[in-house]
Amino acid sequence: MHLYNRINKEELKQRLAEETFQRKTISLYRYFILDDPQAFRDELFRDWFTLDCFGRIYIAREGINAQMSVPEHNWEAFLETLKKYEIFREIPIKYAIEDDGKSFYKLTIKVRPKLVADGLDDNAYDVTNVGTHLSGVDFHNYIGQENTVVVDMRNYYESEIGHFEGAICPEADTFREELEIVTDLLEDQKDKKILLYCTGGIRCEKASAYLKHQGFSDVNQLHGGILEYARQVKAAGLESKFLGKNFVFDERLGESVNGQIISRCHQCGATCDTHTNCANDGCHILFIQCPECAVKYHGCCTPECAHEKENGTGRSAKDRIVFGNSRKYRKSLSLIRTEQLKVAE
Repeated sequence: MHLYNRINKEELKQRLAEETFQRKTISLYRYFILDDPQAFRDELFRDWFTLDCFGRIYIAREGINAQMSVPEHNWEAFLETLKKYEIFREIPIKYAIEDDGKSFYKLTIKVRPKLVADGLDDNAYDVTNVGTHLSGVDFHNYIGQENTVVVDMRNYYESEIGHFEGAICPEADTFREELEIVTDLLEDQKDKKILLYCTGGIRCEKASAYLKHQGFSDVNQLHGGILEYARQVKAAGLESKFLGKNFVFDERLGESVNGQIISRCHQCGATCDTHTNCANDGCHILFIQCPECAVKYHGCCTPECAHEKENGTGRSAKDRIVFGNSRKYRKSLSLIRTEQLKVAE
């Protein structure tokens, strides 16, 4: 048995489209010391491949972080595989808010140095000394209270389409950068109640421990992340304080939490929260694009990329790295819109 996928992307997507059964999209993570991450990875691949599970799973010596889809008819068998390993004991499973079963089209399990790339020396502070875990309802009730600060620990492109009311949403493109920005922004607020949140909770585990190490006295985190919050407030009949769409790292790229659209097309400014990757193979930057601009720019992020796509030209590797920087792209769009406004005046 091969322990990796050997079928091309197009065929896999076609097979997914032709499936006649339903799938459950889930996520789970746990920090847990693994003696042999590679061996564990191979065992999981054998177990989950035979059950026709798809997903993107990262394994490191420090644990596992998984987003995946499981055929409903194999659900009980999947749960049985979890019982085989100590790491999965009492691990919470979080379910997608909106689920069409098409979130993943293949099974990918990779071994990495860390579950979350933070650029930190974990030996420099106690990574187990995390913040207080708050339920979705408790987190909901704290929002808006005096001396309480809500902080989005996700990247800018995630918070742009959805975030909690009044949250600080740093313009960061990486988790490492996010930690630095948040620490600086809150330097004079170390005595306040800090409420951290992210998609499923894994980034807040590291972030809360880091902030406590930096001297913050009252650090709290949303247990289970936005996914669990949405489930709990719905069950409690509460009006969601999360506005817009929750970004997800699969084929869907997002799932609506409260039905609102709070972001705009990066090209024309129309109300829109649909992320897409630039259709130019020399770019593939992630950006928000409305249907009209998708037609106008042929699915590309700029006229230059549209021209390259249509003419089959491309950039050098060095140029691609510069062009693919999200912050540089946002700055270029800001300049384009300024010129558009001048013309309109």
